[in-house]
Amino acid sequence: MEKIEENQQRLDNAQGYSEVWEIAKDNVNAVLKKKRQGMMLFLDDMPLRLGAYHPLGTNNIVLNRALVQIVEATTKSRKLLNSFVYTLLLHEYLHALGYIKEAEVRPLVYKISKACFGKEHISTQLAKQGPWSILKGLPLDALKAPKRVMEIVRDFERTNQRYIV
Repeated sequence: MEKIEENQQRLDNAQGYSEVWEIAKDNVNAVLKKKRQGMMLFLDDMPLRLGAYHPLGTNNIVLNRALVQIVEATTKSRKLLNSFVYTLLLHEYLHALGYIKEAEVRPLVYKISKACFGKEHISTQLAKQGPWSILKGLPLDALKAPKRVMEIVRDFERTNQRYIV
């Protein structure tokens, strides 16, 4: 129970992508005993039905910048935003670890979230219902933004280790 509370506080108070990322990696290692180093995060504007993706064979995760900005603008809650980003990053991290099938990854995101945050935490609820559940009622198809240049998140992963550990 103490570890769950610590995880909740870490995620609720995280200040940016790299802190949320460290929590996701720690949680995967705690539950699945697997980890991978050397990942890079890119932000890109994509269709709003796509949260993020991991190009197979790379050390990259591409996160939908426009979608994250919509969540940030509509929720005004760091706890909710961090949980949303956590769910997306965790999902893609599992792909990067070799879990390819969506039917395998989605239940794992829920299992890890539940084990690390408890059944009632926002991240666990997002894992169960899907991250888009917080955007119900928003006309996502009507929201269009101009395509910007993809950007890399600097200092996303602070490590001097090799790619796969």
